[in-house]
Amino acid sequence: MAKEAVFTMKLEPELRDAFMKAAAAADRPASQIMREMMRNYVNQDREYVAWLQGKVDEARKSIAAGRGRSDEEVRAEFAKRRAKWEREARERDA
Repeated sequence: MAKEAVFTMKLEPELRDAFMKAAAAADRPASQIMREMMRNYVNQDREYVAWLQGKVDEARKSIAAGRGRSDEEVRAEFAKRRAKWEREARERDA
């Protein structure tokens, strides 16, 4: 891939020095490491968006198939669970 753009950033001198030292220790140019980190960041975002869209699609299919529950039903179910756990904890501590 042709490298035609320049990216300039401001950062603390200590951070720059530590990064340059780590790059030298890895025997890699700092610019190569930065490009790799930028690609990873961009791809990570794409992967997350794709994962999230898959979860949304699954939920919509589940609701369309009648497998969804209302907010009230979910809250009631967890209120029962919470009461049970609290009762069990009190019994253990008694």
